[in-house]
Amino acid sequence: MKIVFAGTPDFAASALAAILAAGHEVLAVLTQPDRPKGRGMKLTPSPVKTLALQHGLPVWQPEHLKDADTQQQLRDLQADVMVVAAYGLLLPAAVLNIPTYGCLNIHASLLPRWRGAAPIQRAIEAGDKESGVCIMQMDVGLDTGDVLLIRRTPITDTTTAAQLHDDLALLGADAIVAALADLTTLIKVPQPEAGVTYAQKLSKADAQIDWSLSAEHIHNKVRALNPVPGAWTSLQGNVIKVWASTMVNTQTQGHIGQIIAADKHGITVQTGAGAILLTELQASGSKRMAASAFVAGHSDLLAQQFERLA
Repeated sequence: MKIVFAGTPDFAASALAAILAAGHEVLAVLTQPDRPKGRGMKLTPSPVKTLALQHGLPVWQPEHLKDADTQQQLRDLQADVMVVAAYGLLLPAAVLNIPTYGCLNIHASLLPRWRGAAPIQRAIEAGDKESGVCIMQMDVGLDTGDVLLIRRTPITDTTTAAQLHDDLALLGADAIVAALADLTTLIKVPQPEAGVTYAQKLSKADAQIDWSLSAEHIHNKVRALNPVPGAWTSLQGNVIKVWASTMVNTQTQGHIGQIIAADKHGITVQTGAGAILLTELQASGSKRMAASAFVAGHSDLLAQQFERLA
């Protein structure tokens, strides 16, 4: 098939690599403009752009797809289909109708659950036991189009956003190749009205730990925000990121947010319901470390209180 591909991060690059390996003709690759990155804030190409250039593919980096010239350029390609994966730009209705078979989106959730920007993180944060990818026929709504193909994967009590991202990237790559192979025969299934949820974009405020919540809720948040942006809290005015945790059975009762144990296993904190063991931390200005190492360098942790900043 003749394909236009639109995507930006690693998740999308996995799909592009699979499409190329399957022997499809990629006419052009659309990706976000280069962005400043790293300490030097050097303009850096997206993973999709890097992969496309390695394969000698034309790369377009428009700021948007609303102008008539860009839309005409897309028409001139005479593509069979456009594949979209974590592109980061909205596709106007005019663009959706340009390819012969329209535009297919690789969405990292089991639609209609978790439409929107952060489906991987929100699924883990909510305690979902399953996730997956949907190949969706795009329309003008926010992830509202008909579903053509689904791939599923479990979420365990230890799954982090990084792990689920990698699992879904592989599933998405496999699913889009399968969908393209059977595109003319796949049945379009409308999304049900029941079960719709929205995965709002993450913010620093979202990442702050509220110790009045249950240990399970906090553990889910820690996993959901690893590696970006990282769940965080404050101890004696210093920001502490929490990278790993586990729930524990303990009869000790303390004030909410209070450290009730600090030993070779890590730091145990009283929550609004149950206790949680923090096993990997990062103090501001320091590297990530095992919580036991943090304990070894701080002899006065017992009974200290993690704070929730206003």
